[in-house]
Amino acid sequence: MASTARTEKAEGQGGDKKRSKSSQLFGEIANVTSRAAGRAPIFVAAVAVVLIWAITGPLFGYSDTWQLVINTGTTIVTFLMVFLIQNSQNRDGAAIQAKLDELIRVGKARNSFVGIERLTDEELEDIRSRCERLAKAEKISESAVCLTGKKAGQAADQTTA
Repeated sequence: MASTARTEKAEGQGGDKKRSKSSQLFGEIANVTSRAAGRAPIFVAAVAVVLIWAITGPLFGYSDTWQLVINTGTTIVTFLMVFLIQNSQNRDGAAIQAKLDELIRVGKARNSFVGIERLTDEELEDIRSRCERLAKAEKISESAVCLTGKKAGQAADQTTA
C-alpha cells in the first residue's frame, strides 16, 4: 500500500516511468537495510557474533574451519551490503541533486550550474577553478573597497580636524 502511494506520488510529480516490481522491492530492501545497518543494535549484534566466534576458538582448536566461518560470513555480508548501501546513496544523491537544481533554478545562482554533475571530471575541475578565481577576485575587490573606504574616512577625519 505504501509503495503504491509512493509510485503514485512520483508519477504526480512528473515521474511518468513506472518502476518494475523487482526494482521497487530492491529499493525498499536497500532503504530498510541501510537504515538498520547504521543503528546501534545492529552494531551490538555484530560485535556479539564476533565475540561468540572468538570465544568458541579454543573449543574448535582454532581450526581452519573455525576461521573460515568468520571469513566467509563477513565476506558475504560485506559483498551484499555494498550493493544495498550504494543503491540507497545513489537515490539520496539524485534526490539532493534535484533539490539543488531546483534551488539554483529559482534562486539568484547561475542556471548554467544545473546538471553539471553529468560533466566529465576535467569539465568539473575547470568550473571549480573558475569559481575559485571568481571568489578570489571578489575577495580582492571587497578588500579594495574596504581599504578605499577606510582611507576616505581617514581623509575626511583629517579635513575636519
